[in-house]
Amino acid sequence: MAEVRPDEITAVLRKQLSGFEKEIDIYDVGTVLQVGDGIARLYGLSKVMASELIEFPNNVFGMVLNLEEDNVGCILFGDDTKIKEGDTVKRTKRVASMPVGDAMLGRVINPLGQPIDGRGAIKTDKFLPLERKALGVIQRQPVKQPLQTGLKAVDGMIPIGRGQRELIIGDRQTGKTAVALDTIINQRYTHTEQAKKQGIKPVYCIYVAIGQKGSTVAQVVTKLEEMGAMEYTTIISATASDPAPLQFIAPYAGATLGEHFRDSGRDSLVVYDDLSKHAAAYRQVSLLLRRPPGREAFPGDVFYLHSRLLERASKLSDELGGGSLTALPIIETQAGDIAAYIPTNVISITDGQIFLEPNLFNSGVRPAINVGISVSRVGGNAQIKGMKKVAGRLRLDLAQYRDLEAFAKFGSDLDRATQQQLRRGSRLVEVLKQRQYVPMPVEKEIVMIHLGTNGLLDELPLDQVQRFEKEFLEMADLRHKDLLDSVAEKKELTDDAVKRLHAIVKEFIETFKLA
Repeated sequence: MAEVRPDEITAVLRKQLSGFEKEIDIYDVGTVLQVGDGIARLYGLSKVMASELIEFPNNVFGMVLNLEEDNVGCILFGDDTKIKEGDTVKRTKRVASMPVGDAMLGRVINPLGQPIDGRGAIKTDKFLPLERKALGVIQRQPVKQPLQTGLKAVDGMIPIGRGQRELIIGDRQTGKTAVALDTIINQRYTHTEQAKKQGIKPVYCIYVAIGQKGSTVAQVVTKLEEMGAMEYTTIISATASDPAPLQFIAPYAGATLGEHFRDSGRDSLVVYDDLSKHAAAYRQVSLLLRRPPGREAFPGDVFYLHSRLLERASKLSDELGGGSLTALPIIETQAGDIAAYIPTNVISITDGQIFLEPNLFNSGVRPAINVGISVSRVGGNAQIKGMKKVAGRLRLDLAQYRDLEAFAKFGSDLDRATQQQLRRGSRLVEVLKQRQYVPMPVEKEIVMIHLGTNGLLDELPLDQVQRFEKEFLEMADLRHKDLLDSVAEKKELTDDAVKRLHAIVKEFIETFKLA
């Protein structure tokens, strides 16, 4: 049998395609009936798919959202003033997708995968659909590996695991984005040689900015570059000035890029900042498409909007490579009302929430985490042995302190045990305070929480606790680096390490008091 040469195969394929191109299917072409406000209604296109990309004149694309009996409702990703009634539109026969690949790291892109940072084209030839069905239970495994945020309060009491969905919720200006950015910055450590030796996989980060000011996104990019975090981070930006359809698809673009890393056996983290604005953008396009409004004028499927997005976060089984996609959605509340429609929806979808309070924020407790309402439904499974051991009592001690603090305001005669609890609790609050952009390695977190919960800081003046922490950790880095390294390697404070730590602290406190 004669061998077929590759150029002959190409020629045959070309012939078939050229014949196909000549036969223009009337079902693949349509007409614009109405256009405006980022929405177009089209006549024809009777074979079109839901979520298919449609090509309009003047290089504008849209995505099919409504399939009705007599027309097709389409959202536009470009300038709707370039389109007029009667224009001819064509099917692309491709579901809305975006380019993915490692070339995206360090770049700022729009939700369609186009670079907007002025640094030239992104070379990648792999495309994935924006919307994909989430993997089933069989393809997943339990969340059991920690994703360190570098924040003592979070890693100690509300631990996040790789593959988890942890909601960050609170009023505006309470530090929600700060928690997410600190988590991204803290992933620097996972890309070091030391982490590689300890078997810690690197985490690739995606920050999705939805409906924010362009200047805010620029500040985030600058800060991440300063901290060396842009090397492993992609920023997807759909600012307030972008059309609502772009804001609507932005989080799905983030999930798609995260899945590219997850499906290749790596770990990724996606921050959706924020889903309140995402829901508002979806409400806008839904009302313009004349979908029936429900509670608070949101369409009936607004729960499905977020559930199909967040369900894509997962930890894959070892057979599928063991990669993970962790989601940190952010929701903005009005006057702390977590019982509103969108907050309750997202709370019920996620595996826990970090609730940030304006009162705590304004009183200088930062991160302003309300320990009572905040919870992680993965819990100790997402903590290393050492953290689980030292932080076990932390939440209880703080909760008791909050109750006693309120009670102590009414009376001055307190017994010694109550005074001691108040003293311990106030020191713990100081230990958990942390400035923005200074995430802490887990071994230092363990050491500081251990000192707080075991009463070694009880005798220090309250206003000196943070200065003590700074100076003590600097001294430990210089003179007792081996102790910190052993905690990091063994992932716990052994009995010998505890004895040595107590001796170092007692000696340091003596010199600290004299200073």
